[in-house]
Amino acid sequence: MADSSSIDYSSIPLIALNFSLRKELGLHLNPRNTVAADWATMAEMMGFSYIEIKNYEKYDNPTAKILEDWQSRCPKATVGKLVSMLEEAERKDILTELASLIEKDCIAYLKRKEESPVQVPEVDSWTPDKNGITTKDDPMGNMPEMFDAFICYCQSDIEFVHEMIRQLEQTVYRLKLCVFDRDVLPGTCVWTVTSELIEMRCKRMVAVISDEYLDSEACDFQTKFALSLCPGAQKKRLIPVLYKPMKKPFPSILRFLTVCDYTRPCTQSWFWGRLARALSLP
Repeated sequence: MADSSSIDYSSIPLIALNFSLRKELGLHLNPRNTVAADWATMAEMMGFSYIEIKNYEKYDNPTAKILEDWQSRCPKATVGKLVSMLEEAERKDILTELASLIEKDCIAYLKRKEESPVQVPEVDSWTPDKNGITTKDDPMGNMPEMFDAFICYCQSDIEFVHEMIRQLEQTVYRLKLCVFDRDVLPGTCVWTVTSELIEMRCKRMVAVISDEYLDSEACDFQTKFALSLCPGAQKKRLIPVLYKPMKKPFPSILRFLTVCDYTRPCTQSWFWGRLARALSLP
């Protein structure tokens, strides 16, 4: 078990920093500042060109976008390198305020590595540091694919998932959804991969609730795991979606969350815009 005194930040890939921390970094770096270094300064230090930096201005959270692109294009994008850049940019105020969060994410990353199954060298199966887990990942793990939301669903609800893809990905919303049957490569450990995707690759999780959902072991695991990452739903990480009437009682562990309800005809016209807005938040 790693502790703060033994952490080698230079060996920890940037993907160890979760969305909550990236959001906090954005709150500090997104405002353009004539005095202190901002996201554009960091982008320049990361090697982005002037044209690229100008294009990042259109994003609501340019800090999150440059971090995502930096870890995709640069194998040496580590937590230690980011910390060094912030120090060089004289933004030690950020490091002071976020030190505990950085430490927490790195310890969690190291713990996941320690708890991964021991394997003999001949076994060519997935680990967090080797091989891609989604169809657009770099095979060597240098370009992890990132998503706006992980879709938790059971097979009987796949038609609604297809409709969700059409409404959220193929329209002006241009969201990027992680749909297990479409995006995850076969031959991987289901529980390990879903945990990695929900915690590290996806900003949020949408749970498609139905009677069949209640009987799904995979949906139960994914929902409880997502809830464990946001106690009290303070970060709006899990969004339940009810798309058809249920005969069974609504799951009690989700009753304290606001439900996006597609079953009421009078509110269906607002449904997709409301859901898209929730998934577009930083």
